Amino acid sequence: QVQLVESGGGLVQPGGSLRLSCAASGSIFDINAMGWYRQAPGKERELVAGITRGGVTNYGDFVKGRFTISRDNAKKMVYLQMHSLNPEDTALYYCNVLNRIPFIYYWGQGTQVTVSS
Repeated sequence: QVQLVESGGGLVQPGGSLRLSCAASGSIFDINAMGWYRQAPGKERELVAGITRGGVTNYGDFVKGRFTISRDNAKKMVYLQMHSLNPEDTALYYCNVLNRIPFIYYWGQGTQVTVSS
């Protein structure tokens, strides 16, 4: 059984920062890509950031240099450092991990990020 556990969400004022973490555990031994998605009420889930096993990153257009994704392969963890948060960033943030063999996507339960004054 595989578990992805996110942490680090919370309430932050506009302009503030948060760091999200996601830890993968269980029977997952061949992690390829890792990433973060988000879903706001009434909207579709969208990619925030992704990172390959080799460290190549990609970001959603809305990120505009404000977020940084990183990973620790030995610890099976992925991080999302977020700066300059605004109310439009309010959403449930999900961790996503792709295991290469077998080819399976895993999702976490999500961590809430709320940006409000």
